[in-house]
Amino acid sequence: MPLDSVSGVFYEVYGEGKPLLIGLPLMASFTQIFGSGLQGVLDGYLGRLTDRYRVLLVDYPSIGGSRDIAPEDLTVDRVCQDILTVATAAGFDRFAYWGYSWGAAVGLQLAARADRLSALVLGGWPPLGAPYEGILQATRLKQANPEPSSLKVLRSKEQYRQWETYYASMLTWPEATAVARICCPKMVFFGGDGDLVEAGIPIRIASIIREQRVALVKQGWTVHEVPGHGHGVCMAPELVVSPVRAFLDQALC
Repeated sequence: MPLDSVSGVFYEVYGEGKPLLIGLPLMASFTQIFGSGLQGVLDGYLGRLTDRYRVLLVDYPSIGGSRDIAPEDLTVDRVCQDILTVATAAGFDRFAYWGYSWGAAVGLQLAARADRLSALVLGGWPPLGAPYEGILQATRLKQANPEPSSLKVLRSKEQYRQWETYYASMLTWPEATAVARICCPKMVFFGGDGDLVEAGIPIRIASIIREQRVALVKQGWTVHEVPGHGHGVCMAPELVVSPVRAFLDQALC
């Protein structure tokens, strides 16, 4: 597994064909972090994609084999630069990006800031009207006691502060203007029951995407809902890969 000497990010590349970077919850060290019991999730993604796509997985941020990043350094600027740098190291010039939840929030920033994305897929995050302030507040409240699922991925409880840094750095981002300028093919998908409550704070995700559906379609977004599933739908490749693959196949033909 190579280490990009500039960004300090470990990465793996699978398959041949059109370049596709997939972010969290997939990662280069997926099986080492989650255990062999979830190998089927990784295989479910790669087995449905690598016949036509060269898939780049990264250990980011500060997980798996990647170098540490100080929590106070994980700003939007830093994250976008690191993702573009490791993509270059993997031989990706223009590439499709697919991220889920936090990874989707990152994808929006990449698409708004750089001209290297050939397509954009967001899962479990609204492109418009996203609850940045609410999730920042929830992150601050959870500092003392992060959920076990987060600590399974992160190196330490202290590292959880990086999410506060990231979302705080986005509060002045001109979302509506920036999203309207994204011109690559773009898709958002979500579990129909994907609203959350974090630290007692409602984090509306599915509801916001439904409310914004008309505006998103007018801006050229493909919107796909997976009924009856929550925010964890990303761990069900049998449900999400097929519609995303259909979108990518058409967008990148």
